[in-house]
Amino acid sequence: MEAKAIPSVLEAALTRALSATERARGRRPAEPVARPVGTVVQAGDGVARISGLPRVKSGELLEIEGGISALALDLEPDTINAVLLDRAPALRAGALVEATGKVVQVPVGEDLIGRVVDAIGRPLDDGPPVVPSAYYPVEREATPIIQRAPVSRPLQTGVKAVDALVPIGRGQRELILGDRQTGKTAIAVDAVLNQRGTGVLCFYVVIGQRATAVAQLIATLRRHGAMEYTTVVAASGDEPAGMRYMAPYAATSMAEYFMERGRDVLIVYDDLTKHAESYRELSLVLRRPPAREAYPGDIFYAHARLLERATQLSEARGGGSLTAIPIAETQAEDISAYVPTNLISITDGQIYVSTEQFQQGIRPALDAGTSVSRVGGKSQVAAYRAVAAQMRLEYSQFEELEFFSRLGTRLDAVSEQIIRRGRRIREVLKQPPEAPVPVGEQIALLTVLNEGLLDAVEVERVAEAEAAMRALWRAEVPRLLEQVADEPWDEREKETILTVARRALAALPERVPSRRAAGAPGALEAAGDAGASGTPDASGAPRGPGTAGERP
Repeated sequence: MEAKAIPSVLEAALTRALSATERARGRRPAEPVARPVGTVVQAGDGVARISGLPRVKSGELLEIEGGISALALDLEPDTINAVLLDRAPALRAGALVEATGKVVQVPVGEDLIGRVVDAIGRPLDDGPPVVPSAYYPVEREATPIIQRAPVSRPLQTGVKAVDALVPIGRGQRELILGDRQTGKTAIAVDAVLNQRGTGVLCFYVVIGQRATAVAQLIATLRRHGAMEYTTVVAASGDEPAGMRYMAPYAATSMAEYFMERGRDVLIVYDDLTKHAESYRELSLVLRRPPAREAYPGDIFYAHARLLERATQLSEARGGGSLTAIPIAETQAEDISAYVPTNLISITDGQIYVSTEQFQQGIRPALDAGTSVSRVGGKSQVAAYRAVAAQMRLEYSQFEELEFFSRLGTRLDAVSEQIIRRGRRIREVLKQPPEAPVPVGEQIALLTVLNEGLLDAVEVERVAEAEAAMRALWRAEVPRLLEQVADEPWDEREKETILTVARRALAALPERVPSRRAAGAPGALEAAGDAGASGTPDASGAPRGPGTAGERP
């Protein structure tokens, strides 16, 4: 063979080998892909007007030079209005825009648990990049009705007033609404803290809040060990409106990954009022026609397609659940405003936080008359349902009669007894934040209430008595408290709980009388228990001695 032929033979052999390798891999050699490119015409207020991309679809992800992502929202004959998903103060007209042909997706998977991420899944906690198991679109269709199951399992929040009066079931949508700084977030945080050890994963979505508030929330969750099973999706107030708008949809997609694999998930939206305001901001900048209160006409649809994704899946779909607790802020206790009204109509009940009760020192300030759970009562454990029914009736009667007692109306002995019992129920339902109560201890407390063991305890000492009983129960009958979550107590077990409670109450130290004992609320309440009653003040405690209807 000639020397000149040797390179040709080697080249041919190498070509054949490379071709065989490519065929074995089942793919062709990579070829360059051409993508359409447009230009930014105008940018500002978190929105960019783009030309030169006639085939872009609504909801498509766009990439603007400089590493800026955008979402195509409004399609016009010659231009596109896109919402920016990144801070872009230096974005100017003339910047090149590339169409990706993809919708906005977020990473999902186990690696998200315990992380703090933004609305598109980028870490905010200085940790390593998220390693996704898959990518889910931000916008996903709700589960068809035929693939759903009725709400039948409880989701204990650890908040006595909620679990007793407005119980929540797994797969339910329960709205929390009230004025600013009245304890709405505290109820949601307690619900997250109470899922420790239950197997329920939690997603907490922060929308439009101050950065300091977000930091405080994360610190609280870490202090109680809740970040072990919680993911925080944060879109604070300094984020672009597009990120604030997208955050709840993205977090729901992350949560659905676990729901579709048979897990129980709790997601908190804090809050949807600010989400609606972000959507209004975008709509006004996009020059969409405003409706009531300047909100866009499709704001109801925006929240409906979000909250309808929360459900209980059927056994054929794995039996997982997604429980939604959205939060809404009212102005001057106006629950008939546009956004609260829409959310009330979409959800399965609401927890209304009263400003008046909050100012009276009642925590949580839950208004039992306005709050309701439309499906949660069906999911309560049998033992809880049995003791809560009597307490709920007595508390409702108390709230009705308390108004007349404040007017100085003379009440009969039965009504006075209802008021005395109702004041103790209210004291038992009080609890500080970040202190959820296990379901067994809640049932034991309600059992003590129903049996009247607290009727002889002064109102201001009910909290002290509760602490003593709970400590003694945990020390002497811990297994009994755990058992009640599965099956009701029989009469012998119930009597054991009551016996321990009587011993705890009997061991309470006697109070030393003070100079103000005659005018102290405890002394007056004791007098009322003996048959007399004073005119209550704003907190429900009598002002002074005397019979019903008499001024001191």
